[in-house]
Order: sequence, then structure tokens, then C-alpha cells
Amino acid sequence: MKKFIFENKASILLGVLILAIASFLRLSSLTYLPIFGDEAIYVRWAQVMRAEPTLRFLPLSDGKQPLFMWVVIPFLKIVSDPLYAGRVVSVLSGIATAGGVIGLSYLLFKSFKVSLIAALIYSLSPFSVFFDRMALADSMLSAFGVWSLFFILLTAKSLRLDFAMIAGFFLGGGLLTKSPALFYALLAPAAWLFSAFPKKRKDLAVHLIKLMVLTAVTIGIGYGMYNILRLGPNFHMVGIRNQDYVFAIPHIWENPKDPFIFHVKEIFQWLWMLGPSVFILLLLSGLALAFKKYPRQLLILVAWAGVPLFAGAMYAKVFTARYILFSLPPLIIIAALGFLETKDKIKKVLIGILVVFVIHSLYINWQLHKDIQKAPLPRSERSGYLEEWTSGYGIRQVAVQLREKYISQGSQIVAGTEGYFGTLPDGLQIYLNDLPDVKVFGVGIIIKDLPQELIDSKKTGNPTYFIINSTRYKGDADEAGLRLVGQYPKALRPDTTREALLFFEVTEAATVPKEISEQE
Repeated sequence: MKKFIFENKASILLGVLILAIASFLRLSSLTYLPIFGDEAIYVRWAQVMRAEPTLRFLPLSDGKQPLFMWVVIPFLKIVSDPLYAGRVVSVLSGIATAGGVIGLSYLLFKSFKVSLIAALIYSLSPFSVFFDRMALADSMLSAFGVWSLFFILLTAKSLRLDFAMIAGFFLGGGLLTKSPALFYALLAPAAWLFSAFPKKRKDLAVHLIKLMVLTAVTIGIGYGMYNILRLGPNFHMVGIRNQDYVFAIPHIWENPKDPFIFHVKEIFQWLWMLGPSVFILLLLSGLALAFKKYPRQLLILVAWAGVPLFAGAMYAKVFTARYILFSLPPLIIIAALGFLETKDKIKKVLIGILVVFVIHSLYINWQLHKDIQKAPLPRSERSGYLEEWTSGYGIRQVAVQLREKYISQGSQIVAGTEGYFGTLPDGLQIYLNDLPDVKVFGVGIIIKDLPQELIDSKKTGNPTYFIINSTRYKGDADEAGLRLVGQYPKALRPDTTREALLFFEVTEAATVPKEISEQE
């Protein structure tokens, strides 16, 4: 080991530098992007599970695996900002993925050049930077996928039981994180292509049996860990909720074009916009130039990236860019394979493409950190993260004002919000979790009349507030006795309209019956 480190110290230092760059791009301005609906749910679950140990399987109530939330819990103890605590888990997962890309590419191709370029592409790609900065389970799923494949390949190469067991632990981690980890188990036999098969028939049979047994050990450990979820009362909800996101298997012959063709176009759009752009050229060059020299290794990577992408395009009812994040590492390694080419002309062209990739990526990353509303996000991502009710613009500011109000007067405060689950009220609750006398709860989705519970709260003398997105409120604020405290606009829609978060105070006028108010 010492000899290896000494002989390759320059490459190792470059690898450390690339990981440092990856860390900087993911950690800086980490809470700049407003909280997203799923982030609010996951962080709120983590807070509840931290406070009440009997609810450690709470995410199962919505069919979600809980590992991401479990990992967030200790960070809530050491980080004061709950959103930062949730997002830093994804940052660490992204760094682990970058490290896995280095290890996996070196294992497959024994080239530090490929390893470092692949790590650089992953570290800089706005696709990975954007999602590695969000408190979502997708980055963790990606990390477990890379390291599962790494140890599955080591198992196939060495036929060692310890590597098979470690691979099983990573597989189990993936299965406890998100359902698409199923692909890691299904694609494990693809690693057999990396094994050195003996030529004699007798030895070949023994070799195959060893591979099958070791693969069974890996999958057995993985699903053994997954079955921990049966300790929770809502394990059955995982399967039920999965059906909400995917079509049944017969869909492939019943209607194979819809939504497959549309989703394939989306995949190319996402890779073009967030890859970004010339990443697709690097990917195509890697496929073309490595096909003859490394067919087995290339086939493994294509399988681990292509099968989930095909399945998602064919079967997904709901399909967004983050759902393909775990397929990105194998694609990135393929994109780096072109640099194994020895012809000077091709090398110069590829270096030029890489330079364009670096410059373009840094520019988009600057926008993601400083001016995200101008960043070239795909339409569905821009809508969900910046424009609509799922975007949490203004929630932090509302929480700060409610906290200051509570500190200044020390009495109970009541805040009713739109929704029952998601950006509101969860996004507000996470910031006020340490103030039990600030009551935050949902009162409805589309609201015309001020909910009675808020009127009753005001009657009892509590400072009472109402928080809702502008398109969800169909009433007249003045007639309802509401005073606008703040208005927080979201990003501009394509039709030039804006959603806004409205922060109202419920005044005494709200407690006066309408009949009396009209007579006066």
C-alpha cells in the first residue's frame, strides 16, 4: 500500500483536490435554494423521529424507506438550521459518490487518467451539483449504487466472501434508502462479465457456482437488511405507494410508446441542459472509442445505467430529473473513457470538449449558487423548485418573524397554513420545532373563507396568522379581517405571472360575524 501511494502520489493528490472542489461546490450557499416540498417532509419526519423513538419508521406511513431520515437525525443535533442539516447529508453522499466514481473507474480500467477525469466531470456537472445540494434521498441512493457495484465487481474478480458481504451491506443501504435500489440487485449478475473465467469445463462449472453463491450472499444480506422495515407498522405501504409511481409490467406490450418516447426525449433534454451540453459528446465518444478495447467493462456500465433509464422511461408515471441521478455515475465513467485514446488528433479534440464542459459547468454552477432563477433548469424542475406551491420562497422569512413575535411577547402563537403535508405546513414547522408554544398546522388546500379554527384562536386572544400561496386563496382578505404582513414572490412563470406566498395576520375584524359587520 505504501509503495502504491508513493508511486501514485501525484494522482492521489489530484483526486483529493477534485473531491475538495466537489465539496466546495456543494457546501457553499447551501441554503440559497428555497426549501422544496419533499425536503420539508423528510426533514420534518427526521425531527419527529428524533423526538419520539417509537416513530422511527414514520416514513413508511407514506411508503418511503427511512434511512435518509435516520441519517439526518444526528445532524439535527449539531446543526441549528434544519434545512442545512438535511442538505449536508446529501452533500456527503455526493462526495461519497465522487469517491466511488474514482474507485470504480480505476477498478474497471486501471487508469488514473480515466478515474480523475470521471471524478472531475461528476464534481462539476450541474446535474449532480444541483441534486447533491438538496435534502432528498436520491444522492444517497446514488452513493450506495456506486459502492455496491464497486464491491460486486471486486467479488466477481476475486471470488472473496468478505467483498460479497460488504457489497450486501451497500445493497442493503440502498434498499433502505429508495425503491429503485432494486436495480442494483437485478443487475448484480452483470458483474460476472468482469470475472476471469477458467477455460476447463470442470473448473468453469465450479467458478460459476462460486459466482452464483457469492451473488446470493450479497443479495441475501441486502434484502435481510431491507426486511428490518417489517418492524414498522406500515411496511405494506411501500408496495402500495410504488404502484402510484409505475405502470404494471404488461404496460410494455399494451402501450409501449406512451410515455416511453416522451420520457426518452426528457432524458436527453435533462442531460443536455444539466449535463451540460457537450457532456453528451463526451458520452458518445467514450462509447465509440472504448467499445473495441473494453467491451465487457463497457457492457457492465451500459447495463447499470441503461436498464434503469429504460425502465424509468417505459414504466414511470411520474418522471423527473432527480429520478435518474443514480444512473449518472456509470454514464460519467463512460464519458471519461474517450481519454484512453492514444491518437493525438482525437485527444486534442476531446481535451477541447472537456475544456468547454468545465467552463459551461462552472457558469451554470455560478447561477445555481448566486442567481438560480436565471439557471437553465428543465421546465419541470424550474416549475417545481422555483415557481409553484412546492417551492418554499418566503417560508424562512415567515418563520423568523413568528419567532421574533414569540420572543417579544412570550405567549402562544397560532399559525394556520394551506395544505396538510408538504411545503406547508412542514416547511414552516421545521424552523419552529423548538418552540412548542408556536402552533403550526394545516387548514386546507383551496381556501375561500377563513377557517373557523383560526377565528376561534383569535377570539381566545392568541396572535393568529394565516399563510397561503396566492393561487390557493380565493377569498377577499379585507372582508375576512386579514392584514397582509408580507408577500414573497416566487420565480417568474413562462406566461409572466408569479405565484407568491402570502403572510396574513388575523385581526379582530375576523371575529365579528358577517351579519353584524354588514349591518354596521
